[in-house]
Amino acid sequence: MDTIVSEEQKLGRNRLAFAVTLGHTVKHVFMSSLPLLLSMLKVDPRFNLNATQYGVIAAADKGAAGATTLVAGYLGERFAHKSSELLFLSLSLMGVAYFFLGNASSFLWIVFIMLLAGIGPALYHPPAIASLSRKFPDRRGFAISLHGTGGAIGGMLGPVIIGLLTIESFDSNIISIGDLLNLSWDQILRISIIPAVIFAVLVYSLMKNVPVIQTQTASVRDYFGDLGGLLKDRQMLGLISVTGLRSFAQSSIMYFLPLYLISDPLDGGLGKDTLIAGIFLSGAQVVGVFTQPILGWASDKYSRKQVLLPSMAILSVCFFTLTYASDGYQLILNIIVMGAFIYSLHAIFIAAAMDVAKGQSQSTVVSLIYGATFVGTFSPIFAGIIVDEFGLKYAFSYCGTIALISTAIFGFLKLPSRD
Repeated sequence: MDTIVSEEQKLGRNRLAFAVTLGHTVKHVFMSSLPLLLSMLKVDPRFNLNATQYGVIAAADKGAAGATTLVAGYLGERFAHKSSELLFLSLSLMGVAYFFLGNASSFLWIVFIMLLAGIGPALYHPPAIASLSRKFPDRRGFAISLHGTGGAIGGMLGPVIIGLLTIESFDSNIISIGDLLNLSWDQILRISIIPAVIFAVLVYSLMKNVPVIQTQTASVRDYFGDLGGLLKDRQMLGLISVTGLRSFAQSSIMYFLPLYLISDPLDGGLGKDTLIAGIFLSGAQVVGVFTQPILGWASDKYSRKQVLLPSMAILSVCFFTLTYASDGYQLILNIIVMGAFIYSLHAIFIAAAMDVAKGQSQSTVVSLIYGATFVGTFSPIFAGIIVDEFGLKYAFSYCGTIALISTAIFGFLKLPSRD
């Protein structure tokens, strides 16, 4: 059955989609750069961190982001007419946090700043995705996946940019910007505040005059009432549980794959320079740029579960095979296949949750799904303990096991029909 779209909903929605997608692209340039930059911090002899400490740093970022999404969900509902201001705040805070991280001088200082670094990105999704969902009720899966594609493009660009800025001529045969600049990881973090603020202003300018669809949620009580109502739904609880388990696996992959790529072979890594590592990490995103809208379209046309279940199974296998893939074609193929699904599926989980909620409480739904990733907060710490005990590659076996469990649980979950 076709969804009726009012003229108010159509007005300015293409400009809104462009602004939200642009902001999401910039956000993911920063976010995809961070794991590689933190990996460089990990191997920096000035800090002498072990894998468990590295996991604590990653956990601080994940924990702050997960906790912030619930607040962001309320802000997205209560101030639906202020989405442009919220996205401006999100991008600006991210730049400020990275600036302070670039000035960090100790492990505890890094952990503290990582708590701040997780807040900015987490503020983005609830108001951004809810705005798209309100404006595109007839093409919700596609619109959210378009937003996700912007993130995939940003994720593709981020690691390569870092590689180009940091690679030294004696580390590679490739002539790069780094031959001229040769920036360190902390210098990059300090100057990142400049593009963050510039794009924050641009996104705000594009969105500020777009008419918004008002939400009925008007108070904290209403928001948590909506939240409680959603949590009573078994289908919603199932989606939240699966999302949390997926986050348990994915959060460790995000931080330990770049560490595996650049660490010395004596420490169990591959010893690649930052540019080659950046190209590998970007390869995990290249396919996602194309698969994300395709998977979103397929989930609209057929069903969310018909797309999600096989995709989750393939992704779980890819996590496992990272443990055994040899450096070269096997590793490249593994990362490319993994990249087709690792970020694409989250947008479809959000669309599925909105189907369960029947289009109501948009920001609340987004905050629940992203807030579920809080479950994965401590996963990098567990992965770090495993790495310190057994070696870097075993982090991937751990992630694959968790991902397979989440896939099995999802197989028993019933979702609403798309008919």
